[in-house]
This record gives sequence, C-alpha cells and structure tokens, in this order.
Amino acid sequence: MKDLGGKAIALASDHAGFDKKQVTIRYLQEKGISYKDFGCFSDGSCDYPDFAHKIGKAIDNGEYETGITFCGSGQGISITANKYQNVRSALCWNVEIAVLSKQHNDANICAIPGRFVNEKETINIVEAYLSAEFEGGRHARRIKKIPVK
Repeated sequence: MKDLGGKAIALASDHAGFDKKQVTIRYLQEKGISYKDFGCFSDGSCDYPDFAHKIGKAIDNGEYETGITFCGSGQGISITANKYQNVRSALCWNVEIAVLSKQHNDANICAIPGRFVNEKETINIVEAYLSAEFEGGRHARRIKKIPVK
C-alpha cells in the first residue's frame, strides 16, 4: 500500500453498510492508518444522506482527502456525496473498478456496496483503492471538466 503521509481516511455508512465499515475499521487499525468515522454507529435503520453529507462536506472543504463509504448498494451514499463540487465518489464493487476509479477518475471517495461484497472482497477493494494512484495526463484534462462552473 502506498504511504498515505499520515493522513486520516474519512469513513461513513448507513445501517446496511455498517458491518463492512467495521471490517474496514479493523483493517485500518491493524495497518496503523488513522481514520475519522462520520457514522452511522450501529446497524439500526438510518438514512444514508445524513452520513453522506457529513463525509461529502469534509472532502469538499479539504478537511480529508480520501474517503470510503458503505451502504446497501453503494449507490445512494455515492450519489449524495457527489452533490459536493469537489467530491468524486465512485461505486467500487471489485478490485479492478477501485483501481481504475483512482487511476483514471481521481476518485476521492470509494463507495462500497455492503450487501454485495463479502468481508474479504471489502478488504481487497479497500487495499486496491488506497494503493492506486491517479495517473494524471489525459485523465487530468478530463477531471478538470467535471466541476460545474
């Protein structure tokens, strides 16, 4: 895994992604990677936008550079986080998508579908995403065209 420069990873989930977020927290702790958990804090029913807005704001304002989110499909939390101008949240359901989302799209949030990946797949996706680096070049030109001006 690449050196994250001591920077913390932002995390958020709803109830359907809570268990995969806990798996990820254990992994980050084992690797000595700091993190900030924006919630939710149990598997009790809750609304993903409440937590997507928290992480979206934190990424948007530069408080955190990288985030990982979890909800049942990964879609709802990703769609909400993407409402923020500086957020590029990518739905990552496998390793290849996680790597490409970083390499080609400079995704700053990796959204994982908690109901569709197992614990091992979750960790593999997290590792792949955190290890990948933005390639720049032609991709940078495209990334500059994403924000609404």
